[in-house]
Amino acid sequence: MSSHILTNATLVLGDETLRGTLRIEAGRIAAIDQGASAVAGAQDMEGDLLIPGLIELHTDNLERHIQPRPRVDWPHAAAILAHDGELASTGITTVFDAMRVGSIPSGAGRYAAYARALASELWALRADGTLRISHYLHLRAEVCSETLEAEMAEFGPEDRVGIVSLMDHTPGQRQFRDLSKLKSYVQGKHSMTDPEFDAHVAQLYALRAANGDRHEAAAVAEARRFGAVLASHDDTTAGHVATSAGHGIRFAEFPTTVEAAQACHAHGIKVMMGAPNLIRGGSHSGNVAAQELAAKGLLNIISSDYVPSALMTSAFLLAEIWDDLPRAIATVTAAPAAAAGLTDRGRIKAGLHADLVRIARVRGMPVVRGVWSHGRQVG
Repeated sequence: MSSHILTNATLVLGDETLRGTLRIEAGRIAAIDQGASAVAGAQDMEGDLLIPGLIELHTDNLERHIQPRPRVDWPHAAAILAHDGELASTGITTVFDAMRVGSIPSGAGRYAAYARALASELWALRADGTLRISHYLHLRAEVCSETLEAEMAEFGPEDRVGIVSLMDHTPGQRQFRDLSKLKSYVQGKHSMTDPEFDAHVAQLYALRAANGDRHEAAAVAEARRFGAVLASHDDTTAGHVATSAGHGIRFAEFPTTVEAAQACHAHGIKVMMGAPNLIRGGSHSGNVAAQELAAKGLLNIISSDYVPSALMTSAFLLAEIWDDLPRAIATVTAAPAAAAGLTDRGRIKAGLHADLVRIARVRGMPVVRGVWSHGRQVG
């Protein structure tokens, strides 16, 4: 891989910005210099911001490409490549693709297993060199299910499982404490009748009672086998967080209350919130607003969740809320890297991967003008 120079950039470093130059060699940052370079062939950034590549720990975007409409199964290779290209275009250079494990093959709320087959297709495309950015797996372990243990057993350390999150979607708690909001969501997504919804809720209660505790313990054990980081999902009470801490949880996805976020900080668990929540000013489920946690100093990491472009937008919104651009950029770069145990990216520092994004400000909005993954321009 040839060396090249990006010069006359406004570099966003750990706690400051400075006008400078980066030299890239063999896909890594070789040197950082102040000021512009007069070396022939240096690429002029024209004063634009140069930030680390964004790191996405939780996104459902691949599922959206696989199933663009209800009951439509799009060709998977095409969907994976579209997903990869979309993320690259928004400045995301490392993604933990979220795939649910733990299915319900029977009953009103049937949910078929898909993660093993889809992961195999993803890794085949990676082996062919067709992906633009770095991909890892985030297995979302649903304890309120029928098949969690069997599905997780199909994965091994070679599958790049970087994160296992513990999910419990038993109705009436966590994300959907309000059953009316769950009903609206499920009926809108699956076109259930009222009797079908009632049967679905009853089935979930029965599954949690029969399998929940065993599945939770199994998911924690499997994460250790993979060498993956553990995350919690939708913690609501201090009790939930205490349980998470006991499992060795590293970060909490979308805690639903201030109480839970405060408990996470007390236990040293990083708090991740969704970019759509931050941008919209509230949660679609009626839970705590990300802006409230940001104002209280309880927000560490942002995830795009279901809108990839929202990750960059949310970072610049946080920069306005905090009046601190480096701190805001860290929520989508250095902080998620640290939470996931990645020490080779997430910052502009000599020796790290040259995962970089060039940003211009147009009418106050961040506009991506260039993306580099391991030193190769991909956007």
